[in-house]
Amino acid sequence: MKNEKSAINKRLNRIEGQVRGINKMIEEERYCIDVLQQMQAIKSALAKVENLILKDHAASCVESAIASGDTIEQRKKFGELVELFSKVKT
Repeated sequence: MKNEKSAINKRLNRIEGQVRGINKMIEEERYCIDVLQQMQAIKSALAKVENLILKDHAASCVESAIASGDTIEQRKKFGELVELFSKVKT
């Protein structure tokens, strides 16, 4: 994640602020739809961070396993991705 670390940190800090904002909105008894819209924005932002990390993983860890020619390591990395995607589906 060396390449994307700064971008990921900035996004996570922004998300952290959004979560605090939602907490404040709830304390102030703001309109439910406004709160839910902010929650959707957080979900979207988290999905973008997830994509950045996944792309970096594919470009570094998975690529290294493929380049190594080590079939055990290749299967391990592929298995990790399959397991991750199966969790996302449920």
